[in-house]
Amino acid sequence: MAEILARTVEATRRYGAVTALDRVSLDIRAGELVGLLGPNGAGKSTLVNLFAGLRRPTSGTVELLGGSPQDPVRRRGIGVTPQETGLPPALRVGECVDFVAAHFPEAVSREALLERFGLGDLVRRQIGGLSGGQKRRLAVALAFVGNPRLVFLDEPTTGLDVEARHALWDAIRDFHAGGGTVVLTSHYLEEIEALAERVVVIGEGRVLTDDTMDAVRGLVGVRRVTLTGPGLPDLPGVLGVEHEGSRTHLLTADADALVRELVLAGVPFSGLEIRPTSLEEAFLTITTREPQTA
Repeated sequence: MAEILARTVEATRRYGAVTALDRVSLDIRAGELVGLLGPNGAGKSTLVNLFAGLRRPTSGTVELLGGSPQDPVRRRGIGVTPQETGLPPALRVGECVDFVAAHFPEAVSREALLERFGLGDLVRRQIGGLSGGQKRRLAVALAFVGNPRLVFLDEPTTGLDVEARHALWDAIRDFHAGGGTVVLTSHYLEEIEALAERVVVIGEGRVLTDDTMDAVRGLVGVRRVTLTGPGLPDLPGVLGVEHEGSRTHLLTADADALVRELVLAGVPFSGLEIRPTSLEEAFLTITTREPQTA
């Protein structure tokens, strides 16, 4: 098995009465490209902050590169792009890169870094004059300046157009192909699908699933069948049931087969609606019906 670079064991993080993470245990191994997928507020950023040493767990433990995330020596081996960044507007792009690089003993050269992220022609531009997308690309590039072993990217493509997003994906792939380890958060399945090999889905502060991309794709195929009717019999292929007033919501991987079963069973119903579930709906409904493993 590859070396574990980062780990949480039963990590919980609370902010007052709010539990942002609830007993999360997770290993990140060398060479992985892990996608943390989940809706806004699911706990993804809190998890990244624990790994990066920016927050401490309320309970449980967090390890980074074999030690504490609070240890500056350990943190020198990682790069981080938080969800929100504030870069000094008066500095030029090249000056900002040089400033960050000065904190690392084996920094990537300014020219190579800016070229990798398509920022070479902006080296003398003041940060305050950059577009939102250009600032975001610079914030992501700075995560790689220290030649890290492990990079945490929290919603890295926020504010980027399609072309810039794909260029950033290519830079992340190049880093990973060279042996780098990446943890990438997003609430966009498309982004995780384009990059990740392993997918961890977070919802309501818990790990809902930790599996391959193929397994996640299968769950995304779940459909929500909604109808109004009396008590329904047990039906094959139903993954989850929710009741909302007179309406019943059934989750299934085969909506056509489920409707046929309803008709064959002679169940009276009205107001039939079929639509795709959101990823959040699918995972929350399915996982709450099955025993959680530690």
